[in-house]
Amino acid sequence: MEKDLNIFDIIYDENNDQNIIMYNEKNEPVEFEQIAYVPIEDKDYVILKPVEPFENMAEDEALVFEMVEDEKGQDLVFVVDDEVVDNVFDIYNKLYDQMSEEDK
Repeated sequence: MEKDLNIFDIIYDENNDQNIIMYNEKNEPVEFEQIAYVPIEDKDYVILKPVEPFENMAEDEALVFEMVEDEKGQDLVFVVDDEVVDNVFDIYNKLYDQMSEEDK
């Protein structure tokens, strides 16, 4: 019997692309597609795209979450700092471009 994987186990496993389920402030499940794991210095970030876009959200938009681990456990924290979000997407885009070049 396979043990249940937590969100961090799923994200850190480069071979696991299953969707992530988190709960909103109303305790309703929200499903996200994994886009990328992006480590920056001493912090880890993940780019997730809601399977059902939120109100006022474009179909191709994704969100950045910081992976936080402390005495309370593991959590994904929505990043609101535009500078951090831009940096995460810049690094992701560079890595994506490199991978695309290697595949040619």
